[in-house]
Amino acid sequence: MTGWMQKAAVGAVILVAWMSRAMAAQQTPATGVEAMRAYAGTWQVETEHYATAQSKAGREHTVLRNDCWMSGGYFACNQYVDGDSKVLLVFTYDAAAKVYHSYQIPAGGAEPGHGTMTMDGAVWTFPWQMTEGGVTTYFRVVNVWTGENRIEYRQEFSTDKTHWTLMAKGNETRVGKR
Repeated sequence: MTGWMQKAAVGAVILVAWMSRAMAAQQTPATGVEAMRAYAGTWQVETEHYATAQSKAGREHTVLRNDCWMSGGYFACNQYVDGDSKVLLVFTYDAAAKVYHSYQIPAGGAEPGHGTMTMDGAVWTFPWQMTEGGVTTYFRVVNVWTGENRIEYRQEFSTDKTHWTLMAKGNETRVGKR
Protein backbone atom coordinates (compact mmCIF):
# COMPACT_ATOMS: atom_id res chain seq x y z
CA MET A 1 0.00 0.00 0.00
CA THR A 2 1.39 3.41 -0.89
CA GLY A 3 1.73 6.24 1.63
CA TRP A 4 -1.34 8.14 0.49
CA MET A 5 -3.43 4.92 0.46
CA GLN A 6 -2.38 4.16 4.05
CA LYS A 7 -3.29 7.70 5.14
CA ALA A 8 -6.65 7.42 3.36
CA ALA A 9 -7.35 4.04 5.02
CA VAL A 10 -6.43 5.39 8.48
CA GLY A 11 -8.60 8.47 7.81
CA ALA A 12 -11.51 6.25 6.80
CA VAL A 13 -11.15 4.16 9.98
CA ILE A 14 -11.09 7.31 12.12
CA LEU A 15 -14.13 8.70 10.29
CA VAL A 16 -16.09 5.45 10.72
CA ALA A 17 -15.16 5.31 14.44
CA TRP A 18 -16.21 8.94 14.92
CA MET A 19 -19.49 8.38 13.04
CA SER A 20 -20.19 5.23 15.08
CA ARG A 21 -19.69 7.13 18.33
CA ALA A 22 -21.91 9.97 17.09
CA MET A 23 -24.63 7.54 16.03
CA ALA A 24 -24.41 5.68 19.35
CA ALA A 25 -24.72 8.98 21.22
CA GLN A 26 -27.86 9.81 19.21
CA GLN A 27 -29.37 6.40 19.91
CA THR A 28 -28.65 6.52 23.65
CA PRO A 29 -32.04 7.07 25.27
CA ALA A 30 -32.45 10.12 27.45
CA THR A 31 -32.68 9.46 31.15
CA GLY A 32 -34.48 11.14 34.01
CA VAL A 33 -36.93 13.91 33.28
CA GLU A 34 -35.02 14.55 30.02
CA ALA A 35 -36.68 11.40 28.60
CA MET A 36 -40.04 13.19 28.56
CA ARG A 37 -38.81 15.29 25.61
CA ALA A 38 -39.95 12.34 23.49
CA TYR A 39 -43.56 13.55 23.86
CA ALA A 40 -42.93 17.04 22.42
CA GLY A 41 -44.45 17.95 19.07
CA THR A 42 -47.67 17.47 17.15
CA TRP A 43 -49.28 14.03 16.95
CA GLN A 44 -52.13 12.51 14.95
CA VAL A 45 -54.04 10.28 17.38
CA GLU A 46 -56.33 7.44 16.31
CA THR A 47 -58.30 5.62 19.02
CA GLU A 48 -60.78 2.75 19.01
CA HIS A 49 -62.84 2.50 22.21
CA TYR A 50 -64.53 -0.76 23.25
CA ALA A 51 -67.78 -1.35 25.14
CA THR A 52 -66.80 -2.47 28.65
CA ALA A 53 -67.99 -1.87 32.20
CA GLN A 54 -65.68 1.20 32.18
CA SER A 55 -65.99 2.49 28.59
CA LYS A 56 -68.27 2.98 25.59
CA ALA A 57 -67.55 1.85 22.04
CA GLY A 58 -66.52 4.41 19.47
CA ARG A 59 -63.75 5.84 17.31
CA GLU A 60 -61.86 9.03 17.82
CA HIS A 61 -59.40 11.07 15.77
CA THR A 62 -57.63 14.04 17.36
CA VAL A 63 -54.61 16.22 16.82
CA LEU A 64 -52.51 16.50 19.95
CA ARG A 65 -49.86 19.18 20.30
CA ASN A 66 -47.45 19.15 23.22
CA ASP A 67 -45.80 22.57 23.57
CA CYS A 68 -43.00 21.56 25.94
CA TRP A 69 -40.04 23.00 27.82
CA MET A 70 -37.64 21.94 30.54
CA SER A 71 -36.32 23.89 33.50
CA GLY A 72 -34.16 22.25 36.14
CA GLY A 73 -35.76 19.01 37.30
CA TYR A 74 -39.11 19.82 35.71
CA PHE A 75 -40.43 19.00 32.26
CA ALA A 76 -43.72 20.69 31.32
CA CYS A 77 -46.07 20.56 28.35
CA ASN A 78 -49.06 22.73 27.55
CA GLN A 79 -51.20 20.08 25.88
CA TYR A 80 -53.51 21.17 23.06
CA VAL A 81 -56.25 18.89 21.72
CA ASP A 82 -57.61 19.88 18.32
CA GLY A 83 -56.16 23.37 18.82
CA ASP A 84 -57.54 24.01 22.31
CA SER A 85 -55.26 24.23 25.36
CA LYS A 86 -56.59 21.55 27.71
CA VAL A 87 -54.03 20.81 30.41
CA LEU A 88 -50.58 21.73 31.67
CA LEU A 89 -48.59 18.56 32.33
CA VAL A 90 -45.59 18.76 34.66
CA PHE A 91 -43.22 15.79 35.02
CA THR A 92 -40.58 15.12 37.65
CA TYR A 93 -38.35 12.08 38.19
CA ASP A 94 -37.51 10.22 41.40
CA ALA A 95 -34.17 8.57 40.55
CA ALA A 96 -34.07 6.49 43.76
CA ALA A 97 -37.46 4.90 43.05
CA LYS A 98 -37.07 5.05 39.23
CA VAL A 99 -40.55 6.54 38.97
CA TYR A 100 -41.83 9.56 37.10
CA HIS A 101 -44.48 11.75 38.65
CA SER A 102 -46.96 13.70 36.56
CA TYR A 103 -49.11 16.59 37.62
CA GLN A 104 -52.08 17.57 35.46
CA ILE A 105 -53.35 21.14 35.80
CA PRO A 106 -56.53 21.57 33.75
CA ALA A 107 -57.33 24.80 31.92
CA GLY A 108 -60.18 26.66 33.59
CA GLY A 109 -59.20 25.98 37.19
CA ALA A 110 -60.55 22.46 37.74
CA GLU A 111 -58.91 20.36 40.46
CA PRO A 112 -55.38 19.24 39.46
CA GLY A 113 -54.45 15.58 39.26
CA HIS A 114 -51.37 13.55 40.09
CA GLY A 115 -50.08 10.27 38.72
CA THR A 116 -47.02 8.15 38.17
CA MET A 117 -45.32 6.58 35.19
CA THR A 118 -42.77 3.81 34.87
CA MET A 119 -40.48 3.05 31.95
CA ASP A 120 -39.27 -0.37 30.89
CA GLY A 121 -37.35 0.36 27.71
CA ALA A 122 -39.85 1.28 25.02
CA VAL A 123 -42.86 0.52 27.27
CA TRP A 124 -44.10 3.48 29.33
CA THR A 125 -46.96 2.72 31.75
CA PHE A 126 -49.25 5.22 33.49
CA PRO A 127 -51.18 3.43 36.30
CA TRP A 128 -53.93 4.78 38.60
CA GLN A 129 -56.82 3.48 40.63
CA MET A 130 -60.30 4.48 41.75
CA THR A 131 -62.32 3.21 44.69
CA GLU A 132 -66.12 3.40 44.64
CA GLY A 133 -68.45 1.63 47.05
CA GLY A 134 -65.49 -0.13 48.65
CA VAL A 135 -64.37 -1.65 45.32
CA THR A 136 -61.03 -0.62 43.85
CA THR A 137 -60.58 -0.65 40.10
CA TYR A 138 -57.09 -0.34 38.63
CA PHE A 139 -56.44 1.43 35.35
CA ARG A 140 -53.43 1.90 33.15
CA VAL A 141 -52.38 3.40 29.86
CA VAL A 142 -49.53 1.49 28.24
CA ASN A 143 -47.52 3.34 25.59
CA VAL A 144 -45.25 1.20 23.41
CA TRP A 145 -42.76 3.26 21.38
CA THR A 146 -42.38 1.51 18.02
CA GLY A 147 -40.20 4.31 16.67
CA GLU A 148 -39.10 7.84 17.49
CA ASN A 149 -42.30 9.20 15.95
CA ARG A 150 -44.82 6.45 16.71
CA ILE A 151 -46.56 5.16 19.82
CA GLU A 152 -48.99 2.25 19.98
CA TYR A 153 -51.06 2.44 23.14
CA ARG A 154 -53.81 0.73 25.04
CA GLN A 155 -56.07 1.66 27.96
CA GLU A 156 -57.02 -1.16 30.34
CA PHE A 157 -58.73 -1.80 33.66
CA SER A 158 -58.62 -4.60 36.22
CA THR A 159 -60.07 -5.45 39.61
CA ASP A 160 -57.17 -7.73 40.58
CA LYS A 161 -54.13 -6.25 38.73
CA THR A 162 -53.72 -9.65 37.02
CA HIS A 163 -56.55 -9.87 34.49
CA TRP A 164 -56.80 -6.72 32.37
CA THR A 165 -59.74 -5.70 30.16
CA LEU A 166 -58.98 -3.63 27.07
CA MET A 167 -60.96 -0.36 27.04
CA ALA A 168 -59.28 1.30 24.06
CA LYS A 169 -56.30 1.02 21.77
CA GLY A 170 -54.75 3.22 19.17
CA ASN A 171 -51.67 4.89 17.84
CA GLU A 172 -50.02 8.28 17.84
CA THR A 173 -47.87 9.43 14.96
CA ARG A 174 -45.74 12.54 15.25
CA VAL A 175 -46.42 14.88 12.36
CA GLY A 176 -44.79 18.06 13.66
CA LYS A 177 -41.47 19.16 15.13
CA ARG A 178 -40.39 18.46 18.65
